[in-house]
Amino acid sequence: MEYKIDSSARVAVVGYGSWATAIVKILLENRPRVGWFILEAKDMEYLRRHHTNPYYLRDVHFDTSRLDMSTDINEVVGGADVVIVCVPSAYVKVHMAALTVSLADKFVVSAVKGIIPGDHLTLGEWVNRNYGVPFDRIGVVTGPCHAEEVALERLSYLTMVCKEDANARALGEMFATEYIRVSHSTDIYGAEYAAVLKNVYAIGVGIAVGLGYGDNFTAVLISNAAAEMGAFIGRSFPEGMQITDSAYLGDLLVTCYSPSSRNRTFGAMLGKGYAVCSAQAEMRMVAEGYYGSEGIEFINRTVGAQIPIADAVYRILYEGAPPLETMEELTTKLK
Repeated sequence: MEYKIDSSARVAVVGYGSWATAIVKILLENRPRVGWFILEAKDMEYLRRHHTNPYYLRDVHFDTSRLDMSTDINEVVGGADVVIVCVPSAYVKVHMAALTVSLADKFVVSAVKGIIPGDHLTLGEWVNRNYGVPFDRIGVVTGPCHAEEVALERLSYLTMVCKEDANARALGEMFATEYIRVSHSTDIYGAEYAAVLKNVYAIGVGIAVGLGYGDNFTAVLISNAAAEMGAFIGRSFPEGMQITDSAYLGDLLVTCYSPSSRNRTFGAMLGKGYAVCSAQAEMRMVAEGYYGSEGIEFINRTVGAQIPIADAVYRILYEGAPPLETMEELTTKLK
């Protein structure tokens, strides 16, 4: 039976990082109440007392009387019709481990821009495989949208992606505000993989910047990355993707160019000589491209797309390839 998101659907968020916090802020613009699963009791109690997240976007203050917060994921998910998962890919299993409530009557939305480590699956694929949620009840929220700018209510654009256009539009009504413009798509596969790939390429750009390459080379690197993204997605899920749409090219550009990008920052540290483990230890937030790189490399053994930039990033991250020599070799493969 085709699932339709109702205008009165109850919505909940799983996750407590910067993007999850921004999403809760957006949802409260349009929904009377929002459920929020917070893993740690101390974090929930801080939010209840001080009305702000102690770690991320501390300038965002919440009316906690409108938040149904709990450290019990079953309570939060059980009370929702639409569940938005917004957790770094490496911690999805930790957050979902205690879930026993059925997802049979839920619509699950991925705000995870990464690959589940070890499983080499996007969040949508992982939920489908592990919880039996059909793809017509899985959505994606994506686009070039930094959480920090949402906190400041700077104009941003998001794309709501569902197999059924009506559901994408219903989801969009939950997110549309004066500072969030919404577009819609039915390309759930391509949108999720574009969100993974842009982080991998941002690490590559960061490495180049850390090594001292300039704006001219960066522009060439990103334009080639966009072509690679199109080639990989086109061979994997040929759904008529328009690479110039903001969910693809826009998200790639902001992640590669912005100094707020944690993946670019991570790459720049590698380019400046940090070991991978040292760069990870120094960063406060997860660089999704690290896990995404391994997942894309694994998947591409079957897909067979020509993705030399992603390959170079993988070799640096997982095979100990020296950034300087690897980037010099890559320059001979770009157009």
